Amino acid sequence: MKRIAALLPAVLVSGCLVGPNYVRPPPATLPTQAYKEAEPVTGAAAVFQPAQPRDGVDRGPWWQSYGDPVLDSLAAQIDVSNQNLKVFEAGYRRARALIRQDQSALFPTISGTGAAQQAGTGGLRGTTGTTTTITRGDSSQGQYTTGATLAWEIDIWGRLRRQIEGDSAAAQASDADLANARLSAQTDLATSYFGLRISDDRKRLYEETVAAYARSMQIVQNQVDAGIVSRVDLAQAQAQYEQTRAQLVGEAINRALFEHAIALLVGKAPAEIGIEPSRTQLTVPTVEAGVPSTLLERRPDIAGAERRMASANAQIGVAIGAFYPQISLGASIGFLAGGLGSLLQIGNAVWSVGPQLAGTLLDGGALSAQVEGARANYDATVATYRLTILTAFQQVEDALAQQRILVQQEKVQRAAVAASREAERLSLNQYRVGTVPYTTVVQTQATALAAEQTLLTIRLNRLIASANLVKALGGGWQQADLPAVTPIGGLKRANPAPPALPTPPPQPAPSPAVPTVSATR
Repeated sequence: MKRIAALLPAVLVSGCLVGPNYVRPPPATLPTQAYKEAEPVTGAAAVFQPAQPRDGVDRGPWWQSYGDPVLDSLAAQIDVSNQNLKVFEAGYRRARALIRQDQSALFPTISGTGAAQQAGTGGLRGTTGTTTTITRGDSSQGQYTTGATLAWEIDIWGRLRRQIEGDSAAAQASDADLANARLSAQTDLATSYFGLRISDDRKRLYEETVAAYARSMQIVQNQVDAGIVSRVDLAQAQAQYEQTRAQLVGEAINRALFEHAIALLVGKAPAEIGIEPSRTQLTVPTVEAGVPSTLLERRPDIAGAERRMASANAQIGVAIGAFYPQISLGASIGFLAGGLGSLLQIGNAVWSVGPQLAGTLLDGGALSAQVEGARANYDATVATYRLTILTAFQQVEDALAQQRILVQQEKVQRAAVAASREAERLSLNQYRVGTVPYTTVVQTQATALAAEQTLLTIRLNRLIASANLVKALGGGWQQADLPAVTPIGGLKRANPAPPALPTPPPQPAPSPAVPTVSATR
């Protein structure tokens, strides 16, 4: 037994880890040096570098680039009150607790028992007339027991350590999910706020248009009173006036829905949120995407998918470990006595100690099927990882194309608005002198209103496209602590190289680290 105890430390230190060691598979396609829809990148920033996931970093207050204090105050409430974020945060804490539970299996388990029992005969009751007779037994005996047991599974094959490795990677994936949920909530809040402010602008446009149509209707009324035109013109003017008023009333629905969505995102009931109408003063930032390879460093969903690959790889080792016998060390000691005072005397002790071996001899192929299933699950996570990367590049390219093209479209649309307003002014002047029918005025006014509505829609699309690009790039990246795997599989807050590989080599600082944002109106 002494020899076994002396060999145990050496066995644990040199014990193998069954199953494959994790090596991150490459993406389906390697990133290029520049995005297709972006301006060419030159200089040092164009040099390709291997990407490392940075899933725990702070995403930064990127919404401040829009220059709106109300948006800043609302976005600050997401970390405090957003209930969906609390769900992911609780999931991360649960994953951390599971690691500690796994780690406990590496150490001995000691349990204790104790009991007291009194046994005897007697207690017979008899009744004769009005007299009750109780006969007590002459035999009564007490019995007291106590003891302790020790059980310790020796993780020679590394099955328990593979489980810890897998759950540690899963916890890192939960941390990435939390970061992704935070970024999504921030983006949803920004887009809802953009919609609300554009709704304010659209309402203001309707109010101004209704006032203009009222003046036009008065002009037609004067013409009718003077007998110059028929009442058909007046009916047309009234119809256009009332239709625009209906649009003005209906716009309140859009604003209310945006405000309610904002309330949900900041974790409040709609009755608790009231945002005063205001003219849009939002600055539309132009976001520089940087080098495509850095996308793998900034996207939390990519980091989460990569960590799930590592977890699935470790589960292969757990499944393979079931083929090997479990070796454990057990020990127990118990005391049995008729009296409590003599219970712990050495003469009343019963003890046992020794190793145990347990393994599956015949299972009909169940263990092989588990290994096959674990490998298939790993292959699925690899495909998911590669699909996540391809989807990320698509989202960035989409947002870049929208950002670039919408700037051009807004420029053209502003020219269209100016032309339509000039046509509206000229047609109304010509109607006053009787050179054109009122249908011409109606058409030019409708065209001018539609042009203004389109301009507001383009403005909203530009704001949303910029927020989507920030989200597609993973937010404003900055150096921060990352959750890293400790030697026994736990998590600690540190700032080493990212945990993409079991023992990653030192990596140079990524460049550029943060998407460049420039403000445009």
